[in-house]
Amino acid sequence: MTDEALHAVERNMVKLRRGMSRQRLGRAAIRDHNLPVDVQVLHVVDVVDEGPDGPGQEMSVGLVATRLGVDASRGSRIVAEAVKAGYVRRVASQEDGRRIHLELTPAGRSVVEATRRTRQEHFAKAMRDWSDAERAEFARLLARFVDGYEG
Repeated sequence: MTDEALHAVERNMVKLRRGMSRQRLGRAAIRDHNLPVDVQVLHVVDVVDEGPDGPGQEMSVGLVATRLGVDASRGSRIVAEAVKAGYVRRVASQEDGRRIHLELTPAGRSVVEATRRTRQEHFAKAMRDWSDAERAEFARLLARFVDGYEG
């Protein structure tokens, strides 16, 4: 990659991160769909919806905390808020009844669907002048970038 291209990617990723850190899309989803949910709880619902890292694994409070980039006690508090709000439930593990895993409730699934609609509307607006081929190429390259970045 040329220095110029690398610089452009880095600068645009910083802009994107700043926009995400302001939680613009989460707040828009809450506003657009009149969701009675805090942005932090919305993040928990998103993470639980994403599911565990691999087959045979279960969604845990620790995994939620890791994905949100918070310590275990903060993760536990935010998950407790999501449970109290009725979006997530704690369920005994099928592997070990002493462990608990997390799953979405029907209300949590509704929040996920509303949030996805808002995000997709915003992304569609940003790409409104793009051709179908450009959208497909961007989706392919973005997935490749994320896989390489996380790998």
